[in-house]
Amino acid sequence: MNKKFLKNVEWSILVCVVILIAIGCIALYSATQSTEHEELIKQLIWLGISIPIVFIVISIDYGVLLKTAPIGYGLMLILLIAVLFTKPINGATSWFTIGSFSIQPAEFAKIFVILVLAMTISKIQEKGKHEISNLFKLGLCLLVTAIPVLLIVKQPDYGTSIAFFIATVFMLFAAGIDKKYIIVSIIFIVILLPILYFYVLPEHAKTRIDVFLNPNLDPRGSGYNIIQSKLAIGSGQLLGMGVTQGNQTQLGYLYPKTTDFIFSVIGEEMGFVMAGLVIVLYVILITKIIYIAKTAKDDKGSYIAIGIAGIFVFHMVENIGMTMGLLPITGVPLPFVSYGGSSLLTNLILIGLVLNISGRRKKSLFIS
Repeated sequence: MNKKFLKNVEWSILVCVVILIAIGCIALYSATQSTEHEELIKQLIWLGISIPIVFIVISIDYGVLLKTAPIGYGLMLILLIAVLFTKPINGATSWFTIGSFSIQPAEFAKIFVILVLAMTISKIQEKGKHEISNLFKLGLCLLVTAIPVLLIVKQPDYGTSIAFFIATVFMLFAAGIDKKYIIVSIIFIVILLPILYFYVLPEHAKTRIDVFLNPNLDPRGSGYNIIQSKLAIGSGQLLGMGVTQGNQTQLGYLYPKTTDFIFSVIGEEMGFVMAGLVIVLYVILITKIIYIAKTAKDDKGSYIAIGIAGIFVFHMVENIGMTMGLLPITGVPLPFVSYGGSSLLTNLILIGLVLNISGRRKKSLFIS
């Protein structure tokens, strides 16, 4: 990495990520009092594993990474099929268990889907109009995402599946998809949603939607988690009850407090100020990534960056929204903050890709 590369890198993104990880570790320290900090220790181990991998991702030109992406994509499909035959954990076959660690291939699949989709869109545009203007081209792009998504839905993991969909939408929009497809898609979704609700979604998924609309339908069952989450966030007030001092967190009312409801822990024990800071950090992070997508040296870099922005937008909005009762609970972790080794490593690799793209920009060419 030369001086020009280091000068171009958007270091503010790394600063945001480091602060989010630090806040997450503090929240995990508090939330793991009863387990002798087992999840926190694992998270720190995963962080140690992730750091050298991220530096490798940053140092290799993303053009080279794109060439190897189809191999990774193929391997991820094999793993997504294989994981379906593992023993279910909390009703889902999403993890390979190795000793005391679990690996979730659906998380790593995000990296390769974004890379392969960026490459697919670029190749399509090289052969014709810049705009994705016919159904065959659109179908080819959607197929890249559809295959892993169908395997992930089979696990079932609907939250992660939606993350792939949002990233794809962001990338296709940046690629200049014909507006007629956007209009048709909106109409199709409006028609499809009630059909999915009544005839496709399993009972537990429909229950989550019903409880989202009215948590008091089952306050001691399906509505319990969201009620406790809202109580925790509300009781934190401005400055919080203090780390390790939160009632809902320490008395076991929040579950799972290290993953889905880690933001509730932050809200209760660190208050509105720290919870607000977390949201501000995500907004800065996503805004900077979108700026990198705009100023990337080529279309491939733009599509990779905007796809990564889509992943983070969905995870941030969905996780924080569900803890506040604004969105249905989907089991989506909060990037860099929630416990989860696969999630942490994947998100840091995605950040490495963004920094890789930012370091290879020619910013002066893109000033408007």
